[in-house]
Amino acid sequence: MRARAAVASDLEALRLDVAGCTACTLCADRQRTVFADGDGSAGVLFVGWAPGSLEEEQGKPFLGRSGKLLTDIIEKGMGLPRSKVMITNVHKCRPAEDRDPTAAEAHICSPWLERQIELSGARVVVPLGERAAGHLLRRPNTPLESLRGQVHRVGGYKVIATYDPALLLEDPSKKRACWADIQRAMAELGLGPPGQRSPK
Repeated sequence: MRARAAVASDLEALRLDVAGCTACTLCADRQRTVFADGDGSAGVLFVGWAPGSLEEEQGKPFLGRSGKLLTDIIEKGMGLPRSKVMITNVHKCRPAEDRDPTAAEAHICSPWLERQIELSGARVVVPLGERAAGHLLRRPNTPLESLRGQVHRVGGYKVIATYDPALLLEDPSKKRACWADIQRAMAELGLGPPGQRSPK
């Protein structure tokens, strides 16, 4: 898988490779793969864990209520169009009945995400939730509170972990901490508050 991902010369080639992937059992029940949304030109990539039924149906990550909240974080909070960031998941296929993917499935799918990060040119990667953060930082089963609140360096990019929007909908008290994480990401990207930026 790693060699196959490595030969993809651009994101479109990688997307096509992902669409034809049969490396694990998740491919057996999928309608379609869910590769990404947005072009990533703002230098930031958001990474969730796995797509759900709505995402699989439409082929885009983070839709529904959690997707709307993520869009608000990006557009109202960061002052960026959602189309200019990139949003993806560790897993490109929806697990049947939305079960939790296994560690083996995450391992198999990892080269796709790693190559996606390389080709996107992301300077900052924001994993959304404990499982995505633990996977990206190679610290599985580590509480999110031990991973967020700091800037991690992984290869040529920085990782700033925060909460999954779905959890923020369940527990709005965590929104303040999430906003602190997002501001940390904005600082690494060189973004000031949206209302204080010079027009381009």
